[in-house]
This record gives sequence, C-alpha cells and structure tokens, in this order.
Amino acid sequence: MLFNSYLFILLFLPLCVCNFYSMERDWRHASNLPYRAGRAKQWLVAFSFWFYGFFHLRYLGIMLGSIGFNYLICTGILKARKKAGANLLLAAGVAGNLGLLFYFKYYDFFVGNLNALFGTNLALKHILLPLGISFFTFQQIGFLADAWRGEVKTVLQQNGRPGDRVSLLDYTLFVSFFPQLIAGPIVSFEEMAPQFFRIGKREFSWETFSRGVCLFVLGLGKKVLLADTFGRAVDFGYGNLSSLSGTDAALVILFYSLQLYFDFSGYCDMARGIGRMFGMEIPSNFDCPYRSAGPTEFWRRWHMTLNRFLTKYVYIPLGGSRKGTARLYGNLLLVFLISGLWHGAGWNFVIWGLLHGVACMLERIWQRGKDRSSEKMGPVKRFLSVAVTFLFVSFAWVFFRAPDTASALALFGRLLHGGFALPAAGICEGFQLSELWYVCKILHLDRLPGSFLYLCAVFTLFSLFLVFRGKNAQQYAERFTPKVSNMAALAVLGCWCVLSLSGVSTFLYFNF
Repeated sequence: MLFNSYLFILLFLPLCVCNFYSMERDWRHASNLPYRAGRAKQWLVAFSFWFYGFFHLRYLGIMLGSIGFNYLICTGILKARKKAGANLLLAAGVAGNLGLLFYFKYYDFFVGNLNALFGTNLALKHILLPLGISFFTFQQIGFLADAWRGEVKTVLQQNGRPGDRVSLLDYTLFVSFFPQLIAGPIVSFEEMAPQFFRIGKREFSWETFSRGVCLFVLGLGKKVLLADTFGRAVDFGYGNLSSLSGTDAALVILFYSLQLYFDFSGYCDMARGIGRMFGMEIPSNFDCPYRSAGPTEFWRRWHMTLNRFLTKYVYIPLGGSRKGTARLYGNLLLVFLISGLWHGAGWNFVIWGLLHGVACMLERIWQRGKDRSSEKMGPVKRFLSVAVTFLFVSFAWVFFRAPDTASALALFGRLLHGGFALPAAGICEGFQLSELWYVCKILHLDRLPGSFLYLCAVFTLFSLFLVFRGKNAQQYAERFTPKVSNMAALAVLGCWCVLSLSGVSTFLYFNF
C-alpha cells in the first residue's frame, strides 16, 4: 500500500488513527491501563501487517519469519549469563539477517558475476525482492547489537520493565510500525520503545496532531507534485539516451537530483507526520542536504539514520579514525562500499558508493592539519563549495539512477558531445500539468514564443529555491498552528495532491 493512494488516505489512515485513539482511551476499561495499551498496540500491529501484506502476502510471511528469528535471538542475548554465549548468539543473528538479505537481494548479482568471471552456467533465480527488506533487516541487526551491548536492557529498566525480556508485542510493533516500515527512517529501540511504552498514558495533543497532518501533507506535496513531475522528464531522458542533446542530458541529471530528494524526503516527511498523528516522534532523515559544503557534510544531512547506523555499527567497530590514517581511509571506503551495495545489487551502486567514499577521503586529506569547517567559511567560499558539492553529488546520482554502468556512461557521453539546443519537447511535456496549463491558456501565455518551456522553468526555479534557500517541511510544520487560514491552505494543498494521485509512481526507495 502506498502513502500516496486513495485507499491509504481515505480509508486506511483515518480508520487506523480513529480506532487507535478509541482503544487507547476506552472508558469502559479506564482503570485497566495494560489492557487498553495492549489493544491499541495490537491494532497498530494488525494495520502494519495489512499495510505490508497488501503488496504481496509472501512479503508478510518473510517479514514475520524475520521477526520471529530475531526475537528468539534477542531473547537469548538478554538472558545469556556468559559473554561467550551472547557473542555466539549475536554472530548467529547477524549472519541470519545478512543471509536473508543476500539471498533475496544479492543472489542473482553474485551468481551472475561468477558466471561472467569463470564461464560457469549457474542458474539465476530471479527472486522477487521483498519491499523494504534492507530497512527492516538493518533495523533488527542494530537491535541485536544494542541488546548485546546492554543498551536494550538499560532502556527496559529505565521504563520500569524487566531487563532480560522484551515482550513479543512491543518487539513486533518496533519492527513493523507501518510509517517507517517500507523506506525508513531506520529507527532504534532506544528512541521508539519508550514511546510505545507510553501508549495509554499520554494526553492527546491537538497541536501535535495538527502538525503531524501538516507534515504529512507537505511531504505528500513534495512527492506527488514535485518528485513525480521531475520523474516524468527523467524517465523520458533515460528512455531516449541516444537522441538527447547536451542540454537535455544536463537537465536529466539536474532533474533526477531534485526528483530523488523530493521523493525520499517527502516520504520521510509523510512517515514522520503519520507518527505524530499517533503522538510519536520518528527521527528526522534529511536536513537540507544540498546546502552542504562538502561530501562529509552532505552525508551528515542526507539519509541521516543510515549514516548513523553505518557509523555506529560499522565505522566505529572497525576503529574509525583511531587506528591511524591508512586505516581511517580504508574504513571510509569500506563503509561507503557497504552503503552502495545496501542500496542495490549492481556495479553502478558499487561505483556510486566508492565515488562518495573517495570524495570523503580526499576531503579528509585536503583538510588534514587545517581548520576548514564550513561554519568558518566566507560567503563566497561557501557558495563555491556548495556549488561544487552539488555538482559532484548530481553526477554521482547518475550511477544511482541508471539501470547499468553503460547507460550512465552513455548519458555522460551525451552531456559532453550532444551539443547545445533547446530542451526536447519530451523533457518539458511532463511539466504540463493540466491544472496549470489551463492557467497559462487563460493568461494567453501559450501564445508567447517557447511557451512549452515556461512551466518547466517555473518548476525548476521553484524547486531550486526550496532546496537551497527555503525552509524545509519540518520547519514549516513546527510553526504550524491550527487556525482558519493555515487549515484552509493545507486543505487546498491536500486536495490538489489527492486529485493528482492517478498519475503518481511508487517511492524510489521501495526497491532498496
């Protein structure tokens, strides 16, 4: 089920929210808090199963098997009396999770490369990739590591629960909570469990709920009105590589950078907005990343929960920057290689990850022994640094989007040798939204020369303003107050999004 669908917006979400609060505040059982909290959690779990199983019932079976396996492992770790036993269980848990991920996501990639290298003829399985498997697998690996470290025990004890046991209901809700299940953010037990434990004990807040609605609608607008509009131009470009001019190729590269940002950050805004509707805070995943003055800063602002995961569970255990310069650079490259492979099973993703790893390594070398933090840069130097970083990130995204490395190189070839020309009609056609095109006709703008470029230019300039100068959705939501003018504006934007749902695509990160 998609957030940007009639079924979700008009049926699933209202039904889930209303009954959740009805069960949490059930006055017939006002004195029985555990009963009311349990029913409310069960309701969330049931709807999370519906949400995930809606795509394919087989997906649900895989996720339930993963939850059951990890729950048994974490129970054993929490009850283990000897460190050796906990170590063995952790190793088994991590191996099981990585094995599941490898089989569904990387088996064909691995076998295909073996066939190419050694001339073998091993059969490919063409396995159906379960949606969101990378997210809930990494989330559970992090949970097992936290249990092994004693952090889960601390969280349980701080909330008045036995430190040697997590209830199956709480663990299932932690993994399957539908706002962040499919495409993140990757949450930790420490930040979500205390909120689940408070279900039934909280006071309902209209301010929090209304800001959740605001964040959801703004995220929906980013996804439906901006990301999908740019996506039509990008799809045309990659579908017609051989006929693109240099101008078209440059626009395709720029438009995909904007599409991916609005798509993924819009989804995360919706996820956080839904969380707030239930009175829960899901961690932020984006902080104006294209305003970064270097690749290291970019990764502190882009997909922040993945960066947090890789730093805590890979980079620091490998020694981080504590084992000397050579080890530091090796750790950086390894972390970004893992990041690339996590995003997709293909050499283009490997190249994309290594490009960022090399860029961060070169930045460390350049800054070594100098104080070049972006906060102390002058305005001109920062402007140039942001521009160079954005260009690098946009060029690297080509390998992320292209179906293979040959297509990525073909696009770069058109950029260099395609020549200058007005954008192709197919590039601009996706921006001709009917509701806006009627406005152009009413104002007779369609009679002016080059009128097919106007909406494309407006969308691009507006989006660049949002990316580099405007407030992000989180900042707007924090200042939102439920007064008539604000609610009316939000209702208009929401209705525009709902009326535009028929032509939307799935979220780009659904396949990761």
